[in-house]
Amino acid sequence: MRRHSAVFASFALALNSVLALPMSSQEDVRPGAPTFKEGDVIRFDQVDSLRPFLPPEFWENRDFFFYEGMQLEIGPPHYDYSPAEAFEAATERFRGQPRLGPEGSLENYVAGLPFPDTIDCKGDPDAGTKIIWNFDRQWTGDGGHSSYYYSYWDRGEELPLYFEGTAEIIRLSNRVEPEHLNARGGDLFRGEKRKGAFGVEVDGPFDARGIALMTYRYKDSDKPKARTKNDDTWVYLPALRRVRRISSAQRTDSVSGTDFTFDDLSSFAGVVPQYRWECIGEMDLIAPTNTKVAAYPYKKDHNFGPYGLSYASDRWELRHAVKIRFTPNDAGHPYHHKDIYLDQQTLTPLYSFAYDRKGELWKIIWHNNRWSEDNLSEDQSAWYAGWEGVEKPRDLHLVSDTIVNVQTGTGTRIEFWDAHGTPFENPGKTRRYIDIGRLTKGR
Repeated sequence: MRRHSAVFASFALALNSVLALPMSSQEDVRPGAPTFKEGDVIRFDQVDSLRPFLPPEFWENRDFFFYEGMQLEIGPPHYDYSPAEAFEAATERFRGQPRLGPEGSLENYVAGLPFPDTIDCKGDPDAGTKIIWNFDRQWTGDGGHSSYYYSYWDRGEELPLYFEGTAEIIRLSNRVEPEHLNARGGDLFRGEKRKGAFGVEVDGPFDARGIALMTYRYKDSDKPKARTKNDDTWVYLPALRRVRRISSAQRTDSVSGTDFTFDDLSSFAGVVPQYRWECIGEMDLIAPTNTKVAAYPYKKDHNFGPYGLSYASDRWELRHAVKIRFTPNDAGHPYHHKDIYLDQQTLTPLYSFAYDRKGELWKIIWHNNRWSEDNLSEDQSAWYAGWEGVEKPRDLHLVSDTIVNVQTGTGTRIEFWDAHGTPFENPGKTRRYIDIGRLTKGR
């Protein structure tokens, strides 16, 4: 279950209701030793040194991302971002039990990483599907809790349309804490049929204030097409003073005139069996990995470049990556295919590239993250605390998504730099939060 991507996909769905040809060959890119080292600062006239460690599609469109005045700090290469001990323990406990079912479905999964053993990208025809299931079940703590700012950009100009508020993602199944794993097989509540619940509250702008929504994603979304259960979403509309249930079927539509679909956030927030997956190759890449930025909601004056869509003035790290590709099963899908580069250790998305039905590059999606064991706040106050069963979160947590339409020069940046995966202090508060009746209570 992906974290804030699901929240913002659901948020965008609510807003809609109210307002190169694919390659079959494997790719292994080993460009040799880098000319940069930890502690170096790469400026605009030095970006050529990064080229061997960037996806070619990114480099060809570098004018969106690299700019005069940028200060790109090189962080430690291949740093150890291994997950929490409880997650690793669950992975070992259920090692070998999960398996692929019909149509790329997932069977016999309880908790931890479904396929922790080395996956043979070249020799295993199911490698891509196994990797995306690992991505879907990567360690993210409870899910995600944040304040968000959602901005829209057109060729370097920030448009007056924006949204800000709070968001919560709660993992309801496949928990790794011993109290849940031993008592209810990883479920937070007895008899649970949902994978997770995703909630959003809108605080601004004024004419959108008070919108609130809740989305459920079900365990049955892991099953083959004939048995899949799609998400359910409810939205409270202040103008109507009522809750509406809205369709989650149009996840591949453009959202409110922006450049992403519901499934684009975090590079992929969709239902795995609705796509065909292929592992393309392995390589070393450099990417913004563990941010030094304290942007929204801490402050709003960080320089995201002349297009407003760049993380160039931040810390980047060299990482072992794997490239996978999805091809939609639905002939009406707007993408011909999408290539996704994932960090091999953390499964964190680094970059993705979506191609239109003509096979031409359409969108670049990339991200920034924050390591739970570091701190950006000036007073060093705790922002991502441990909890019972998880003393140290050890979570490389997603804190920003950016999407660029390379065909039009438009894009969207979503910031949630305070995002963390510490759960509510007790299950009772969780139950009250995910109750649909909460959307209207006190309004």
